[in-house]
Amino acid sequence: MINSTKNIVITGGPGSGKSTLINILSSKGYMCFPEAGRAIIQDQVLIDGNALPWVDRKAFAELMLCWDMRSWNIAGDLGGIHFFDRGIPDIVGYLNLCCLPIPAHLEAAIWQFRYHNTVFIAPPWPEIYKQDNERKQTFEEAIQTYQTMVTCYQNYGYELIELPCVAIEERANFVINKLQQ
Repeated sequence: MINSTKNIVITGGPGSGKSTLINILSSKGYMCFPEAGRAIIQDQVLIDGNALPWVDRKAFAELMLCWDMRSWNIAGDLGGIHFFDRGIPDIVGYLNLCCLPIPAHLEAAIWQFRYHNTVFIAPPWPEIYKQDNERKQTFEEAIQTYQTMVTCYQNYGYELIELPCVAIEERANFVINKLQQ
């Protein structure tokens, strides 16, 4: 097992403010890695690819795994704290939501590429939830995703800290303060 106590995951359901929080943390000088799923969707749409959650879910999951392992490895070459908009265990949550089997190599990756034991999870937040070109889930699906991520991360031995539904600066300070404790 490779463990990085400097790799911090921020997870949760879609539309809960994860990416906005990542952007604020980046503006404060932290190294941040964007969400694989959104970037893959944008790239696949651009090239008319089929690794999309509404076309080929298995291919989409495999690309997310490749993206996330690469991001984890890049972070290993850098100093300081790194924030990830979702982590490798999120892929298990995605596959569970799609009622697809969990491949053995994904399980191996989760146990080999460990993040900081504390994972921040953004709860469903109806006041900020919006659908867009990449986020097609309903708010009810966002709630289900959140619940799946709670179970998934706990099953892999991570401690979850729920993010407060507060202004973005306050949310960023909450994360920074928790890490300094």
